[in-house]
Amino acid sequence: MKMFFATAATAAVLASPVLADHHMETIPAVAEEAGDFTTLLAAVEAAGLAETLSGEGPFTVLAPTDAAFEALPEGTLDELLMPENKDQLVDILTYHVIEGAVMSGDLDDGMTATTIEGGEVTFDLSSEPMVNDATIVMPDVEASNGVIHAIDTVLMPEG
Repeated sequence: MKMFFATAATAAVLASPVLADHHMETIPAVAEEAGDFTTLLAAVEAAGLAETLSGEGPFTVLAPTDAAFEALPEGTLDELLMPENKDQLVDILTYHVIEGAVMSGDLDDGMTATTIEGGEVTFDLSSEPMVNDATIVMPDVEASNGVIHAIDTVLMPEG
């Protein structure tokens, strides 16, 4: 399964020239250039986390794509972006961040990782690479302060 990640990561980077040589930029800058994380970046701004994710890190961001946010129940995103729901938005977003740069080659099937929010995520490499209920659609997008793994579902912390 580790070979799958290496092959998928290589193919994804080679197929995406926007991402190929920008590992010297921070996670938000790399995500912005990728073009499929507009909603995530807007949520990060609304939550006041942009400066943190531009910091030294390193961080691993399990980054929901725009399509992942579009798949949320109608009205959910608008509600989360309201100023009075900032704490809930912060909890959801920090549930997508792991301290340290965890590359796909470092993952083992069934491995768990503690998120900055305090919850745990579990990696399933038995078929398609997944984290909780989300498929990792583009692994190992490197940045100067960590790595992004694009996922197809917004993860929700328990509780």
